Amino acid sequence: MSAGGQPAATGTATDTAAGGRRTYLLVDGENIDATLGSSILAGRPTPEQRPRWDRIREFASREWDQPVTGLFFLNASSGSLPMSFVQALLAMGYTPIPLAGTGGEKVVDIGIQRTLAALADRPGDVLLASHDGDFLPQMRALLSDDRRVGLLAFREFVNSGFAELQEQGLTVFDLEDRVGSFNVVLPRVRIIAVEDFDPLRYL
Repeated sequence: MSAGGQPAATGTATDTAAGGRRTYLLVDGENIDATLGSSILAGRPTPEQRPRWDRIREFASREWDQPVTGLFFLNASSGSLPMSFVQALLAMGYTPIPLAGTGGEKVVDIGIQRTLAALADRPGDVLLASHDGDFLPQMRALLSDDRRVGLLAFREFVNSGFAELQEQGLTVFDLEDRVGSFNVVLPRVRIIAVEDFDPLRYL
């Protein structure tokens, strides 16, 4: 997994705003990478086809106009870390969270589930980058009148359970079209609202 893009000068994950609200951005990079590779590209993404994680963090800050705590979850069960990627994440203001487990534990899912559950007891808005339906119960519990909750994903591959949550207030932001996290046009086949149709994309 490559960080992509240039480090963004948007502060660090420990930024605080006195008395202010913040956005908690949780990234399931494993899931985003797998969906991109297997469902869209049918192969391993090249460096230029990978998401620009700095743009995702910048989007999180800009969309709700408040500081961001960016948490990037990594599977470290192998006992080693991709240190160049970890350093890039730190430079972009993320806090890498390398988790290890035994057997077939889905350590990234477990870490994100626990973090979402912990956020239910503290103020702040939440953005999750993933398509995984394993997070539906925790995301549902976060939805309330005084909290904004969003999902960053490729719309056509989002778990169908999130459609119900949209009716309850969840906002889904498309990683390519809305977030603008890619430098290249991805070969996606999906339903396009006619007002969003850009013929130049296909010429």
